[in-house]
Amino acid sequence: MSVLAIAEHRRGELRPVSLEQLAAGRELADELGGELHTAVIGGDVEAFGADLNREGVDTVHTVDIGEEFNHDVYTQVVTQLATELDPTVLLMPNSVNGLDYAPAVANRLDRPLVTDVVDIDAEDGLTATRELYGSKVETTIDVHADQAAVTIRPAEWPTVEADGDAAIEAFDATIDESAVKSTVKGFEEVGGGDIDITDADVLVSVGRGIEEEENLDIIHDLADALDATVSGSRPLIDNGWLAKDRQVGQSGKVVTPDVYIAIGISGAVQHVAGMKGSDTIVAINTDPNAPIFDIADYGIQDDLFEVVPALTEQFQ
Repeated sequence: MSVLAIAEHRRGELRPVSLEQLAAGRELADELGGELHTAVIGGDVEAFGADLNREGVDTVHTVDIGEEFNHDVYTQVVTQLATELDPTVLLMPNSVNGLDYAPAVANRLDRPLVTDVVDIDAEDGLTATRELYGSKVETTIDVHADQAAVTIRPAEWPTVEADGDAAIEAFDATIDESAVKSTVKGFEEVGGGDIDITDADVLVSVGRGIEEEENLDIIHDLADALDATVSGSRPLIDNGWLAKDRQVGQSGKVVTPDVYIAIGISGAVQHVAGMKGSDTIVAINTDPNAPIFDIADYGIQDDLFEVVPALTEQFQ
């Protein structure tokens, strides 16, 4: 019995979910009494392979084909890898790319597919936990099959940091070029994409408590003092006060910064789903019962219009 986790990279960088899958995969492999394999397809496979050589990984498989994600190529390669290695559980990221090829692969392998998983267990048969109704409830799914395909939600497992001693092996995939119907010709940033909030070490995030667009000046001042990036909750994006690429949450981006400062954000489950993996969460809100305080490491119950300028002055 074994687990195979498919890594993800984008524009020359290994995505954090690739290392989070190693944590989930190692837990499963221990419960199954088997090995953990991971694979990277395309790009700088030598560098990616070395980066995936983390504690708990038995073998890293590199597939030197192409530079960027391609549905037809990934579908063929992942199917061939799974056929060759015959893993009990095939792990893929619950990302735009992962959800693109995962159903096709599961169909080809004739395996049940469980998506957007936040917890998984294999001690007594495979069970997967998903969140429903905007993360308001959890449901546990019993998988009645000997083998399954699963996509895991980013930021639900820690990244594996320690180096490992895995074997790194090249996998020779056979691509049917006649089945490759598309080609990546380039990338175009949209929605003011000069900033990628998923890469930020410190995020100053603002919610409807800021009241007016003009009041955002104090948020930008604090971000400048901290050398941080500004992000926001959905109401601000819907109002057009911040660009869409600044949105944190279930309908925005999942972020895992070192520090996340939530200012005037109540902490609805949709927003929390996008930032609960942050290392340190600081909440500023006048409402002592705001749900954001339930997950905050540090909380300030006070008027943001007094607290934020004071913090800015202190850090300046």
